[in-house]
Formats: sequence, C-alpha cells, structure tokens
Amino acid sequence: MTLRSRTTVRWCVRTLSEICVTVGTLIVLFVVYVLFWTGIRADSAMDGEIGRLQEQWSTGSVAPDDSAPAPTRTKPPGPYEAGTSFAAMYIPRFGADWAKPVLEGTATDTLKRGLGHYDRTARLGQVGNFAVAGHRRTYGDPFKDFPRLRPGDAVVLTDGTTWFTYRIDNRPYTTLPGDIGVIDPVPARSGYNGPGRYLTLTTCEPEWGHSHRLIAWAHLDSTQPVEQGRPSALTG
Repeated sequence: MTLRSRTTVRWCVRTLSEICVTVGTLIVLFVVYVLFWTGIRADSAMDGEIGRLQEQWSTGSVAPDDSAPAPTRTKPPGPYEAGTSFAAMYIPRFGADWAKPVLEGTATDTLKRGLGHYDRTARLGQVGNFAVAGHRRTYGDPFKDFPRLRPGDAVVLTDGTTWFTYRIDNRPYTTLPGDIGVIDPVPARSGYNGPGRYLTLTTCEPEWGHSHRLIAWAHLDSTQPVEQGRPSALTG
C-alpha cells in the first residue's frame, strides 16, 4: 500500500469515527431530552394548571393540603373549552401527592400539560362515559404506574363544586389504538350491561412504546359537595 493510500484510509477511519461520536452524542442528548427535560417542562405545566384551578376555585379559604386545590366554587362549571383545564384528578394508588389537571381534548399539546378528556365523551359525573387519556412515559409520566391499578381502587375528581369518587372495576386491559369502542357510552368489553356513570382511563402500552393501549374502567361510587370536605377515599 502506498503512502497516499494509507493516508486516505486513515482519513476515512478518522472521519467515520468522528461521525459515530457525533451521532452517539446526539442520541444521548435526545434521550436526556425525552427522559428529563420533557418531564421538567410537563411537571411545571401541570403545576401551572393546578395553580389556575386553585385560583378559579378559591374564595379565600385554605386548601386542605399543599398538593390539592381548594374547590370552593358555588357556581356550576360551564362548557369545557378545548385545551383548558376544568378538573383535578387524584389516584391514591399512585401516591398521596399524586394530583393531575384534566384538560379538554387529547391534542398533543394538551397532553403535555396534563390528562386529556376525550371531547365526545360524557361530562364529569354525568350518565355516559367520562374518558381520559394520559402519557405513560415522557411529559411528566402521569400514568407511569397505570399497571398497578386494581379493582376497588379510587379515582377521585373535582370540578370545584363536587367531589366525584369512581371505583376501578378491572385490572388494566390491553387493546389496539383503533379499538375506540372502549370509550363508548357503555364501554365495549367492560362487562357493563347498560347505561351508567362510567370513567375510562387510557394510556400507551408497552411502557416505552405506543403499539397498544392499556384501559381501566370505573363506575361512579359516590359524590359530595365540596363544602363537606374531602371524600374518605382521600383521607382514609
């Protein structure tokens, strides 16, 4: 091999090595962005939504604890507005401090700021199916622990006037993204026999993918005015 050929080979090897290092660095930065930075931004956005709900609902009373809005509004909530938060959700199974805003719609930007209500499903507490979607991973990982849900677990929501306590009826069910019957007024494959006041929670499966969906169904177990304080599901 001539000196010129050897020089060319070294140059090619060095260039290829530099390209590999650059690509590797970009991959690492992307992973950091997905796992860390989107989480920070989403947590901040969700805290902001909870703060706005607190401001809307507050009439000068003190919140029961630092993690929960003080729902004290007496005027019934109006129509849900796309991209706007209207309720807060609590799932004790996910931790005592787990509290997430629920916004209207399931657009990409909406789900970066909290949980999203499927806009063609029932309103909170009404007859029909109040269906909600949330990220399993990235953007704050709100439904990271979704597979831990068990029958009997409480899912508590408030719209500022009423506490709504739903009870989970199934272990998470796996289906395909196109299976839209799971959010029907009487959800398909849920085992419910007729109209009722239902809640459907949906998220992605597997944990770091989106080829399938995990589904949990619940029924409305009880309601109480906010003036009566927090429901037993959150205080027990």
